[in-house]
Amino acid sequence: MAGKYKLANKADKDPFIKTGPNKELFIYVGLLFCALISIFTTVAIVITLVVETGSFFKDVSIKEFLLGTQWTPLLEPQHFGILPLVTGTLLITAISGAVALPMGLASAIYLSEYAPERVRKTIKPILEVLAGIPTVVYGYFALTFITPLLRAILPQTEFFNAASASIVLGIMLLPMVSSLSEDAMMAVPHSLREAGFALGATRFEVATQIVMPAAFSGIIASFILALSRAVGETMIVALAAGASPKITLNPLESIQTMTGYIVQVSLGDTPYGTIEYKTIFAVGMGLFVITLIMNTISQFIVKRYRVVYK
Repeated sequence: MAGKYKLANKADKDPFIKTGPNKELFIYVGLLFCALISIFTTVAIVITLVVETGSFFKDVSIKEFLLGTQWTPLLEPQHFGILPLVTGTLLITAISGAVALPMGLASAIYLSEYAPERVRKTIKPILEVLAGIPTVVYGYFALTFITPLLRAILPQTEFFNAASASIVLGIMLLPMVSSLSEDAMMAVPHSLREAGFALGATRFEVATQIVMPAAFSGIIASFILALSRAVGETMIVALAAGASPKITLNPLESIQTMTGYIVQVSLGDTPYGTIEYKTIFAVGMGLFVITLIMNTISQFIVKRYRVVYK
């Protein structure tokens, strides 16, 4: 009996003995394989971009690509300055961020600090339904509803314009900002809120001066993640923003983003291996670098300002 008791205790304490060496090895190999797939995929994407972009820069100078103010690779005379595409992308990102970030944060504050539990459990799933709508539907919504509305208010608005695409993109980003910010705020201990109330602070003061600073890293991470999503958005801008690469800050004009251009060239009309075809990878590399920088900044902020509560 004593031997059996010791053996049972040993098996309980050592999960490897409990599951068996073969099963444990199978689980280990399976998990390692899944992890390596993501690594190999990322490496393959980077290698493809680097090789094809290097081939592009054999025909086009890096100075012209980075500093040129005209982008007409499909027309004669050809120009390969990416600044118009970058300007269009940043314009869309800025306006959509101006729509999504304040509204998303306000929604998160309401859900975490004001809404009763039953209301929060009802509203949050409904809000997150927006994240499940296909982006092509958002694009047609911008084209058929927001654009006519803008043209009725501002007649000078072009049919394809940055404003309608940005507004709808901001609406699409709302669930991401709201959900992630609300999760960060809900992680703040209630003892901090109670301390604020004990000192005579109002609910709004507690939310904005105690809870928000405590959840700062999570809120900023949600902001940068949403802006990165806006930079990489494709179908909304391809359908509603137009295909006119130009350097402009007027959201009522037609513009073209980096992703919109990639969609335009990827339709199949451009012969494989030509300089026009290689521009896809050059623009894709630029897009990759921008999102990589934004994600790196996000990780730095999260690590720098992260607070772990026990």
